[in-house]
Amino acid sequence: MDNRAEVREFLMSRRAKVSPQDAGLPVGGGRRVPGLRRSEVAMLAGVSVEYYAKLERGAIAGASASVLDALSAALQLNETERTHLLDLARASDGIPTSGRPRRRSAAAPAPVRPALRWTLDSLTDGVAFVRDQYQDLIATNALGRAFYSPLIGDGGRTPNLARFQFLDPASTDFYPDWERFAQMCVGSMRVEAGKNPHDATLQDLVGELSTRSDTFRRLWGAHDVLTHGSGTKRFCHPVVGELSVAYEELALTAEPGRALIVYTAEPGSPSQQRMRLLASWAATQRAEQAQEATQESAAEQEAERS
Repeated sequence: MDNRAEVREFLMSRRAKVSPQDAGLPVGGGRRVPGLRRSEVAMLAGVSVEYYAKLERGAIAGASASVLDALSAALQLNETERTHLLDLARASDGIPTSGRPRRRSAAAPAPVRPALRWTLDSLTDGVAFVRDQYQDLIATNALGRAFYSPLIGDGGRTPNLARFQFLDPASTDFYPDWERFAQMCVGSMRVEAGKNPHDATLQDLVGELSTRSDTFRRLWGAHDVLTHGSGTKRFCHPVVGELSVAYEELALTAEPGRALIVYTAEPGSPSQQRMRLLASWAATQRAEQAQEATQESAAEQEAERS
């Protein structure tokens, strides 16, 4: 990803979202583009038009914190957008944003630590899983494996939430609010791209999805950034039907880029009853698989003796 292009397109897209009325400026006439003019942003930020034009061309390296704060205020950036702008500036200066090593090429995700696996397995009343900065589903608890069975499938490469969202038709049934989920997914990936624009693994994923999904390409081009640490989501599971859950996303400080996410249903709600039904179904599936494995093993031993 070209960092200068990322800066340019992000600033232009944010400028287009702020109307003169929002900024307390006279509307005037002769506007050829939506949003504020460069001169208006410069005035609001207290910098020269020439300097702001330079920043919007992507030459943000060396910009001071006070200038970036003033620019954030002029463009009415929210906290996520402001952090993204700071990440882009640090990347332009060649400064790491989170101590995360830059990956030079795509690689299999690192295994989950045993203690983290024990934590997942201890969570039995809700869906719990670990997701990394590339939207890979790294690990789940038992209920999580049942919950995400449409995504996990029969195995193969590491399940990826973004690929499932944009490339698997089953996602439109699994996510009743599909467009909202798509925006959240892309917005989260945009945040990661700002932290490390040279990450080859993320570049490869963005390139793949941009080539294969018109919707992803449109949302990626909007340059919206989103973080969503908590809230509610709706799902439609093929086994138990619609579920409404609360979610909490907890950053794993011991593993930068990874997060532990937990879905729980409101006590006494129909969704909690369906979650328990899903857990029962999953336990039955595991018991049947264990029985089949035992029978196969016995048959093999019998064949060896004969």
